[in-house]
Amino acid sequence: MKVALVHDWLTGMRGGERCLEVFCEIFPAADIFTLLHVKGAVSSTIEKHHIQTSFIQHLPLSSQWYRNYLPLFPLAIKSFDLEGYDLVISSSHCVAKGIHVPSGTCHVAYIFTPMRYIWDQFDVYFSTGGVTSFLRRNAMRVIRPWLQEWDRSSNNQVDSFLTISEHVAGRIRSYWDQESRVVHPPVNWQAYATSYENEGFYLMVTSLVPYKRVDLAIRAANTLGIPLKIIGQGPEMKRLVAIAGSSVELLGWQSDLVVSEHLARCKALIFPGEEDFGIVPLEAMSCGKPVIAFGKGGVLETVVPLNPQKETIREQGATGKGINSETPTGAFFYEPNTASLIEALHLFERQQDSFDPALIRQHVAPFDRVHFKQQIQEIFTQCVHEFRFASQC
Repeated sequence: MKVALVHDWLTGMRGGERCLEVFCEIFPAADIFTLLHVKGAVSSTIEKHHIQTSFIQHLPLSSQWYRNYLPLFPLAIKSFDLEGYDLVISSSHCVAKGIHVPSGTCHVAYIFTPMRYIWDQFDVYFSTGGVTSFLRRNAMRVIRPWLQEWDRSSNNQVDSFLTISEHVAGRIRSYWDQESRVVHPPVNWQAYATSYENEGFYLMVTSLVPYKRVDLAIRAANTLGIPLKIIGQGPEMKRLVAIAGSSVELLGWQSDLVVSEHLARCKALIFPGEEDFGIVPLEAMSCGKPVIAFGKGGVLETVVPLNPQKETIREQGATGKGINSETPTGAFFYEPNTASLIEALHLFERQQDSFDPALIRQHVAPFDRVHFKQQIQEIFTQCVHEFRFASQC
């Protein structure tokens, strides 16, 4: 069976690329199609595949400023020729699922999220702040309806939708009127170990983009005078450095080894954005570290809080996937502001003895990479069988 893997872009190893890496292991002979590839930015497992890029690769400053070419992405993703492939697997948070698939080819789309910047996160990504931001925002206002229509219509190219969380499944239903099957993405649980170290600092590991709400954590740390280390890079770096107080360190990009060392030594992870799922909280909990998170989105499916909000649990059906959902693995704040985060930090400080590092780590075992690989491989096989059966009817 000839397989094509389609991914939005390959510019770093984040949660989406960890999923793609598993797909590459399942289909070692698959070709990869992507808008843009920064060589050396992803793992050797991905790099060793034949990678074909679009014309976006050759546009000026594309490796740094590729997001500015968003209006061209639909055209770029449709420029690939997938004739002769039996199975196409797209992994997408932008346009990958909109690739043109020939008749007779099964297309399974693993959706990380519908495009945030044209749906619910438009105001966050294109908030005003200077002449350049004002012009970008108004330009996006013009093309946003067209991109939304393209995003919906391109679903006709997909035979089966998979997604990373119940939270995203709800958004797929709302924006696209499509049903999807939830397959939680993997964490390399076995690569971590329970840590009882605590050097007294809080940690964030994140891309520095607006919806991650790094600013909330910085302002909370400034107010309380608590040490906060932030690992990550992105377009928000300059603004965040400007508001960071003396107790806050922005460490920029760091290797996986440095990240894991910080996870092992921190007091707790702070996770203040509304995430579609969230791999980093699972990595922190794999080290036995509690998570202080905004109580909305994907964390409702992974973190068991000291302070559950009953209305949220009833509406989301979220009790955590771990083996012991009565064991707290973190604390939530429920309003997206600094005061609410500070309240959660105070609660955490008062009740640190409620957390057992060994039980927190064990809570993550069902999310392990090995389980994901087995489950997703079985689902891919099932999707192909269903497609072939439907084609014969």
